[in-house]
Amino acid sequence: MANLSTTYMGIELKNPLIVAASSISNQVDRVKRAEEYGAGALVIRSIFEEQIHADGMTMQDFLERMANISPEINASFYPPVEYGGPREHMMWVEKTRRAVSMPIFASLNAVNPGAWVEYAKQLEETGIDGLEVNYYTVNADINRTGSDMEKALYDIVSGVKDAVKIPVAVKLGSAYTSIANVVNELDKRGANAVVLFNRFLQPTIDIDTEELTNQMTYSHPEEMRMPLRWVALLYGRVKLDMALNTGVHTGRDIARGLLGGATVVQVASALLQNGLPYISTMLMDLQGWMGEKGYESIDEFRGNLSQQNVEDPFGFERAHYMKLLMSQE
Repeated sequence: MANLSTTYMGIELKNPLIVAASSISNQVDRVKRAEEYGAGALVIRSIFEEQIHADGMTMQDFLERMANISPEINASFYPPVEYGGPREHMMWVEKTRRAVSMPIFASLNAVNPGAWVEYAKQLEETGIDGLEVNYYTVNADINRTGSDMEKALYDIVSGVKDAVKIPVAVKLGSAYTSIANVVNELDKRGANAVVLFNRFLQPTIDIDTEELTNQMTYSHPEEMRMPLRWVALLYGRVKLDMALNTGVHTGRDIARGLLGGATVVQVASALLQNGLPYISTMLMDLQGWMGEKGYESIDEFRGNLSQQNVEDPFGFERAHYMKLLMSQE
């Protein structure tokens, strides 16, 4: 039977399938089941600084309303209560870490530079194996340049790397002017891995209610093409590991990502749609494909179809675009 073991950010994994940050990781029982069905690792659902602040304001508003509910109730009637901030999330992460033996990575999304560093320190204390910097931001400021955005990212990553000893991955969006340059700069600043790409969920407009609406949509296999392309372009050009995220729905998709040069793949939508037992199915499919090809380990074929190893290296750039257009004439 083919050996699926691999190493991600210096951490030994029994296979390259990582459960991505999602609702799967908001219950310990689900995390346990993910491990039982064979997941190589799991990313805990993100801690969001904005949500912590919003929850704190909601609690303060509630306490103020309760204190004024009756003129006969003195403000000192209630014992002093202080909002716990990120402590609840940290306790949840620590509880999850103790519940399983597979590697666990925390995910962090903050706004203020100080919060990135402080939350990173607190997460490290929970015993996690690594940290994923979930840099999800929409630049709506017309006076803020792309260079400004990139500098903010680099400063955050450098600050987090200086503050913690555990390995750090950076989950990127795909809208940078030069993705290759951004990944290279993160490599220079000591990032241990990049996750390509963060799947931004877009709002829409309901024309019947004339309201803005948001809803969770699952990824489609076709969405894998963009991260696959960039993994293949960057393989061998940077030292850091690459996790392919978005559109991975089958064991053969895992093989596809590894052939392009991914160190691991992250999966969420396929598991939310098919259930956690589907982890076993995907891994069996990967082993079956490796058996068909005669591969005994992942290292034998990782990166074999990256840009630097294919016969037509320009196929990952403009050549395929021209060929496809010409074929339609």
